[in-house]
Amino acid sequence: MNSHPLPFCLFYQGGIWPYTEAWEQQRQLVEARLQDEQLSDVLLLLEHFPVYTLGTGSKLDFVKFSPEAADVELHRTERGGEVTYHCPGQLVGYPILNLRRHQQDLHWYLRQLEEVLIRLLAGYGLKGERIPGLTGVWVEGHKVAAIGIKVKRWITMHGFALNVCPDLTGFKRIVPCGIGDRPVGSLQQFLPDISLAQVREELPKIFGEVFQLEMIAQQNLLGEASGNPK
Repeated sequence: MNSHPLPFCLFYQGGIWPYTEAWEQQRQLVEARLQDEQLSDVLLLLEHFPVYTLGTGSKLDFVKFSPEAADVELHRTERGGEVTYHCPGQLVGYPILNLRRHQQDLHWYLRQLEEVLIRLLAGYGLKGERIPGLTGVWVEGHKVAAIGIKVKRWITMHGFALNVCPDLTGFKRIVPCGIGDRPVGSLQQFLPDISLAQVREELPKIFGEVFQLEMIAQQNLLGEASGNPK
């Protein structure tokens, strides 16, 4: 039996955040860990006001509206992947992990993020599936979770977006993740009574199991850059 305590991961349950604020918060957390690799891992769980984001090499061909005349925010970010959409009812997870403590393997990391979501869905009796050659999680052919990451000197940022109970109409204005032949879905389609509060409560525990981390809840973000639980 392993008597060593698990490394800890601070997690913060936020409400609905402007995308740019969450983006800046991630950058600060990453920068702190580039300066001091001993700082703890962090997981932010948030929602966003309606916003479209592009990966670093995303094609504007997948955006069906004019960015110059858009009535909603559009940001090109440093993550991988194509265009996606965030809005309330979608749970967005931003893990700030030092992969030197886990595995220095980006494919492993992507599969682990998928595993967190697949285990979460299994708890609701849903079979989450991977599709070879693609990143994300599907249920009955509907993409319910998108993943896009950035890793700098093995410190991660960006992460996953799980459609729990969002208004999906915003996805009609893009080709989500550049995949035109597979529909976007939500957990609510399959589980009409599911709530975001349920998923928020259960996800950190599963995240800790998959990544072998002790999850420590934070009431606010103060102290997280220093890596000390508050």
